[in-house]
Amino acid sequence: MNITMIGTGYVGLVTGACLAEFGHSVICMDKDESKIEKLRQGEIPIYEPGLDALVAKNVTDGRLSFSTDMGESVRSAQAVFIAVGTPSSRRGDGYADLTYIYAAARDLAPYLRDYTVVVDKSTVPVGTARQVERVVREANPDAEFDVVSNPEFLREGAAINDFMRPDRVVLGVDSVRAAEVMKDVYNPLYLISTPFVITGLETAELIKYASNAFLSLKISFINEMANVCEAVGADVIDLAKAVGLDGRIGGKFLHAGPGYGGSCFPKDTLALLRIAQENGVAVRSVEAAVEINAAQKARMVKKIRDALGGSEAGKTIAALGLTFKPETDDLRDSPALTILPPLLEKGARIQAHDPQGMKETAKMFPDFIYVKNAYEACENADAVVLFTEWNQYRALDLQELKSRMKSSIFIDLRNVYSPKQMKDAGFEYFGVGRG
Repeated sequence: MNITMIGTGYVGLVTGACLAEFGHSVICMDKDESKIEKLRQGEIPIYEPGLDALVAKNVTDGRLSFSTDMGESVRSAQAVFIAVGTPSSRRGDGYADLTYIYAAARDLAPYLRDYTVVVDKSTVPVGTARQVERVVREANPDAEFDVVSNPEFLREGAAINDFMRPDRVVLGVDSVRAAEVMKDVYNPLYLISTPFVITGLETAELIKYASNAFLSLKISFINEMANVCEAVGADVIDLAKAVGLDGRIGGKFLHAGPGYGGSCFPKDTLALLRIAQENGVAVRSVEAAVEINAAQKARMVKKIRDALGGSEAGKTIAALGLTFKPETDDLRDSPALTILPPLLEKGARIQAHDPQGMKETAKMFPDFIYVKNAYEACENADAVVLFTEWNQYRALDLQELKSRMKSSIFIDLRNVYSPKQMKDAGFEYFGVGRG
């Protein structure tokens, strides 16, 4: 099948490469000429494990190509995926900005020839598919097409596996014909009995928001339990293990830490709240999750400050990890980049390391000191703060670390190390939810 992917960001590039691996002929189209030229030269604009090799393989095999020409990309396609950005509105009110979605729909419309399925792959509010249909119809009244909602569920750092072996595929359709085309698109998954949820457009659009909101609830819940644990002298690690062993609950996302971040949870929870408010519905649990998450990050600032004796002024802090999670270069709503700036403003010196995030962080925070590895970050440091649980931070040489530090304060915001292990190594240890 001939497939066009409009947008070569995280979702578009991963989806396009994986569909090419399924055997389809895929064109990834973008207006950004410099990005397309770099992709043609084999330069991948994002860090995602295995993506560079997957793209190179399918380009070499002739199934994946890149273009800036909308007409060339759309005319021969049986399915056109819209995978452009839907950032939160600049107004800061939580609304998703659909400017790029509607522009893509308007631009592709004149080139529709035979029957085509236009697929909303971006995360969009309820009702967007209907609006995309209207925009396309207005631009090309004679076009024969259907709009499908096909939300993505890709975890950064594990996106290729998530695509190839998903928990489910969600298809919001209005016609049997569109459903059959989408089954052909995902035929390899259909053959291995991947669950397909085929539903209406509005339900499909809401599923993505509901899923992310629920996971945000789990994170906010365990962070509140961590705070209770600290207050009463309990251990959140043992608590989470016991709670997670309940088959009705499950252990995933029950990991206490500095709060959630990334491209999805912060944006999608706010968007869901706006959808509910517009329709006169209260979603109190999601409101609470958003408030708890903001409070947790503020609490981490206080945790670091208290560990330093009540003031960070004149102190050197070694920051290990800047991205919102390991195995990605994504800095969006990263806890580290919310927690560190207030400390910097109050006179702390920040010595930072991250395997993938330093180049972009330096553009936003040029006053941080960026170093080559974790040990350099700890040189003459008053405290080390572990923000992101990259594998290379999980088995640090603690004696080497301690020998480089001015004092021996270790603040573990991901609970990577055990309190006993750190005490035995001579550290004053502070975890999250470990009394």
